[in-house]
Amino acid sequence: MNNILASMLSRYELRSDYDRKNAMKEIIQEIVLCSLSRTDFFKHAAFYGGTALRIFYGLDRFSEDLDFSLAEPDSAFDLSSYLPALENEVRSYGLNLKAEVKTKTKDSFVQSAFVKGNTREQLLYFYPEDSVASLVPGNETVKIKFEVDTNPPPFAGYEKQYRLLPIPYEVRLYDAPSLFAGKIHAVLCRGWKNRIKGRDLYDFVFYVSRNISVKLAHLNARLADSGFISDGSFMTIDNIKEALCERFASIDYPNAKQDVLPFIKNPASLDVWSADFFEKITQNITAVQ
Repeated sequence: MNNILASMLSRYELRSDYDRKNAMKEIIQEIVLCSLSRTDFFKHAAFYGGTALRIFYGLDRFSEDLDFSLAEPDSAFDLSSYLPALENEVRSYGLNLKAEVKTKTKDSFVQSAFVKGNTREQLLYFYPEDSVASLVPGNETVKIKFEVDTNPPPFAGYEKQYRLLPIPYEVRLYDAPSLFAGKIHAVLCRGWKNRIKGRDLYDFVFYVSRNISVKLAHLNARLADSGFISDGSFMTIDNIKEALCERFASIDYPNAKQDVLPFIKNPASLDVWSADFFEKITQNITAVQ
């Protein structure tokens, strides 16, 4: 295995086959992120979402996708133009992965792509002396999905962050209050249907436990964009807390726990989950404009 990947892998506690697969996926995610930074991608876009929270703020759960947003709306933006350089960069680390655009089935401002390859082949590359690859079906595909919102809601704040591996690189990402605004928007507006996304709740607790304020202007822009509020309306922080408490009162918490369990190492952290718990901690949220 490439020495740089071995160094990245050494940061992980690999106690199970599940840990080994997630470590492999997270390292591929960071290679994709680094590869994009070596183009002009971050002159146009910013990193946000759960994986941004994991890599730069220490969120202790696995996050599947890489989410990006343009700084300004741009209907001419073309994600596919970055894929050849990205694929070449990924392959330079010895990984046999392809980068390709996801074909859209409906009109959307979000452009999507995958970096993907045979799961067993990648596991054998990362763990040549281990049996984990033998437990994986030969036709299973590992996919790292990344998306770019080309028509983003306004008023997000940004910051620069740096990583040292696989090589030193710079990323523009949403600042913490803007990241929290995106998560509150997801809690309020995501269509969970029959599967409640407990990962949203887990991340919500992460933000509150670290006393991160919410960027209120950006949250209102997201809520208006989703039709949760009308254009020109503005929810105060007290309005937001009321809406969150209504949402928390309606959640099936056993279902929510089942969703997040595969992504975390400490199931006991979910024992306290209830409507009362979430309503109480919601009162601690503060806002910045």
